[in-house]
Amino acid sequence: MTITPDQTLDASGLACPMPIIKTKKAVDALQVGQVLKLIATDPGSVSDVSAWTGKTGHELLGHEEIDGKHIFYIKKAK
Repeated sequence: MTITPDQTLDASGLACPMPIIKTKKAVDALQVGQVLKLIATDPGSVSDVSAWTGKTGHELLGHEEIDGKHIFYIKKAK
């Protein structure tokens, strides 16, 4: 993916709900329009991140899985 993130959060090794809690804190610190790259190893993060962005209004720009790591790009909407 050719998205350039403004910040990267590595939540590898963390289990639910910690990746989402840390993601919320990281996104809160961004300016509107900035992008967070989230790296997570918890398989549940795929549905969790999708549900969280849908609920909060932030935009999930993309998701890919590389070597067992889920990589998400989240754009702060508000």
